[in-house]
Amino acid sequence: MWTLAFFKDGHAARWFENLFRQEADTGVFPIQSWADFEQQFQSQFFLVNAEADAVNALEGSSYYQGNWTVDDYLDRFLTLVSDAGYTDPQTLVVKFCRGLKTNIQGQIATMPFRRPADTDLEAWYTAAWRIDQARLTNEAFQSTLQSTTTAPTCSALP
Repeated sequence: MWTLAFFKDGHAARWFENLFRQEADTGVFPIQSWADFEQQFQSQFFLVNAEADAVNALEGSSYYQGNWTVDDYLDRFLTLVSDAGYTDPQTLVVKFCRGLKTNIQGQIATMPFRRPADTDLEAWYTAAWRIDQARLTNEAFQSTLQSTTTAPTCSALP
């Protein structure tokens, strides 16, 4: 029960609610032991064929960065690469670049100096992370600049 208390969002929360709904319907909680919990947890949250699912994701566009930060994109990308079993450095760089936001990928690809090699995945990660951190820092700076320049004014009472 203690472990289930942490299942508060998304699929985990729905599974948690369903367990209690089953208990309300039958009068018996559907998990009776830790072994039961492990088995049901695995059936709910572990992919049947993680490798095939990861390969399919990497061959499509669902893994693309979109609105994620580079950190979040990188976490997802590394998980997919690991699950897919991809190891060729050039293929990994191509997949990583394809999924990056176009402006970040373009900035790295057109770097006049110290552009990462097409087989140096770590250098691409680092370059993408630095560009994204610079963007986030600039956005924070711009938001504080705007808030100080648009301070409300007081009007005199009639």
